[in-house]
Amino acid sequence: MAAPRVIYQPKPGSPIDVDREFYGRLASHTDRRTLMDKFVVPTRSGKAWPLRAGQLCRIIVVEGPQVADFNAWSLHNPRERFWSARTKQLHRAHVTTFDRLWSCLPYLRPMVTITNDTVDYQIDEDGAGCHDLLGTRCDPYVHKILNGEDFDYSCHSNLVRAIAPYHLTETDVHDVLNIFQVTGLTEDHRYFVKPSPAKQGDFFEFFAEIDLLCAISTCPQGDLSIPAWGSDAADPISTCRPLGVEVYQPQPELLEGWEPTSPVEYHGIHGLDRT
Repeated sequence: MAAPRVIYQPKPGSPIDVDREFYGRLASHTDRRTLMDKFVVPTRSGKAWPLRAGQLCRIIVVEGPQVADFNAWSLHNPRERFWSARTKQLHRAHVTTFDRLWSCLPYLRPMVTITNDTVDYQIDEDGAGCHDLLGTRCDPYVHKILNGEDFDYSCHSNLVRAIAPYHLTETDVHDVLNIFQVTGLTEDHRYFVKPSPAKQGDFFEFFAEIDLLCAISTCPQGDLSIPAWGSDAADPISTCRPLGVEVYQPQPELLEGWEPTSPVEYHGIHGLDRT
């Protein structure tokens, strides 16, 4: 039997294939960048922040394993936002260094490029990987359905509160990248999670290809080592920890030749007759 065929295969020169020398240089020359902002996102909370094109951002494990649910929007046009499903199809279900996060239609351009991932989990014996695009954020609605309880501690709710100062609402929260989260599919194709392997000092770093509004939630399920749903569910507060964020500006010579990405140049009219 022939091996399965990966459907979205680029031709040479596609922006799916990144300049590894350029992004590797950004990652390695930490002595040629300036710290612009630094903060800690407390346990079971959320935070949003602007990230300018050409800057680097690190999500950092400051105490112990903890999952971060990540959203991103164009800073100047929040209708353009991170598209989890297409990113998963263009790259993989679990992203790492040199993968990119793509925006939704009709823009479809790289929003960020991942420059460093110290977890480096690979694919384990159960087919699971880290930095998950298979699933999405926890929310109070699914908690009500599965457990029959009102539970206000969820990534969806954290992100709603985080973006409110930027005049965005619940409908702007979208499918996430689950940073530091290990997931996979069982033999009968059901979604599963494993405890996060992240250790104090680990980080996930990315480069902004356009001006962004970023947001993370420090997941109220913590490191996912305690079940939050089902007959043996418990409140996993003991496994919840804060996360750090650092924003850096690389020196101009490191950015030589780079330009912010532009929306895809599709000039069709979708077959509509506009005469």
